[in-house]
Amino acid sequence: MELWFSEHHTPDVKLSLRVNKQLYSNTSDYQRIDVFDTVEFGRVLSLDGNIMLTERDEFIYDEMIVHVPMAVHPNIKKVLVIGAGDGGVVHELTRYDSVKRIDLVEMDEEVIKVCRQYLPENASRLDDRRVNIYFENGLKFIRKCEEEYDLIIVDSNDPFGPAEGLFTKEFYGNCYKALKSDGILVNQQGSPFYKEDANAMKRSHGRIASTFPISRVYQAHIPTYAAGYWLFGFASKKYHPIDDMDANRWNSLNLRTKYYTTRLHKGAFYLPAFLEEMLKEVE
Repeated sequence: MELWFSEHHTPDVKLSLRVNKQLYSNTSDYQRIDVFDTVEFGRVLSLDGNIMLTERDEFIYDEMIVHVPMAVHPNIKKVLVIGAGDGGVVHELTRYDSVKRIDLVEMDEEVIKVCRQYLPENASRLDDRRVNIYFENGLKFIRKCEEEYDLIIVDSNDPFGPAEGLFTKEFYGNCYKALKSDGILVNQQGSPFYKEDANAMKRSHGRIASTFPISRVYQAHIPTYAAGYWLFGFASKKYHPIDDMDANRWNSLNLRTKYYTTRLHKGAFYLPAFLEEMLKEVE
């Protein structure tokens, strides 16, 4: 008998992966957590039935949410990461010797435990001496911060259920307050393709654009995410994501990547016409 895992992207569209074996399944205080070993995408982490990452394509997400701001801001030393309990974002950040402190705020301790056991490569840098892990609500944590971080990365679930508070105007205002005078905020913005996802993306972008003087959206192709088309938000108090990107400085670091390049960096901000129209509606 074949075993398949299916994620519904809409009531009429779903993505299905053939599964070799279910490795883990449990419900924490916050959500259902599943880990599958799949034929095509390796190990898959699912939260409440939604794919968070796969071994096959997670590098795309982690590289694009980390290296884009790191190539723009010339002096990032202190970083706040909200969510990202799998450790992939932290793994990319620890590749920079210039980063001196990484505060990881993950609400669900069980996610980190599961990823340490079943996705050890992702979680391998969570014990780096620069990493401090806080098991608490990101919205509450950031209320206590003021002009503290050079970079904030919000690697949250979609804006429904437990993560909904991380897409509010209050949250973005607190991020603004928590950043230094030249700080950058980067977050995942979901997919613009299906109607419900597109509406959530527009709400989020509108709130960010009304909070930060510089606000842009950029894109990546991630096969297992909705429609294979994913967006990120870049917001800054000072730096423009293209004009202030220093390709020579970043390339001189000689970081080996599988997706991100400084050429791709520029292209990721050039959006298709339908998406430009969506963003204009809320800016």
